[in-house]
Amino acid sequence: PMGSERMEMRKRQMSTTLETPGAAPAPHSTGNRGSNACCFCWCCCCSCSCLTVRNQDEERSRRTSHELQAEGIPNCEESPAPTLEEVNAWAQSFDKLMLTPAGRNAFREFLRTEFSEENMLFWMACEELKQESNKSVIEEKARLIYEDYISILSPKEVSLDSRVREVINRNMLEPSQHTFDDAQLQIYTLMHRDSYPRFMNSAIYKDLLRSLSEKSIEA
Repeated sequence: PMGSERMEMRKRQMSTTLETPGAAPAPHSTGNRGSNACCFCWCCCCSCSCLTVRNQDEERSRRTSHELQAEGIPNCEESPAPTLEEVNAWAQSFDKLMLTPAGRNAFREFLRTEFSEENMLFWMACEELKQESNKSVIEEKARLIYEDYISILSPKEVSLDSRVREVINRNMLEPSQHTFDDAQLQIYTLMHRDSYPRFMNSAIYKDLLRSLSEKSIEA
């Protein structure tokens, strides 16, 4: 399925990112100092050009993370702890899972383990856009959604077919609350068919269900 292939691609990208390119393995172990030193400089001094480049990369990563937070990526929604009845209802249908903030939070936690949390973030951003009525706010939010989730340059790009992308590009000429309706439906369907079955069999869901069941018995 399209979602599974995308998840595998993200896992490979994450693995590649975690490796330090171009650094030769250290011939001796020197603890933390050795892990930060390049192949030419064992003292980790400030003048080491390789270390300077690495520090610049780390600073760029921290700045990027801060910028993403500043853009307003939504954190988990505020919600009361789910009841056993609610958690059991999530197994009845994907619609019931997505109706409650607690359900969406649990599902997001699972999607994060599969490197596909952007699907839920996109869906939530579309829901938020639908609540707007101010034209300038709608245009600004539509632009941010496009840059964050539609642009092929974005690391959070969601998987959409060419037909839906064409529709979005036309709609962006005059953005409205419904600019991304077709895309939102496609991502909702993708999560339903691809991720939801795995969520129901995941440790995240089973552990939550078991915990609430034990509390119910104790009560």
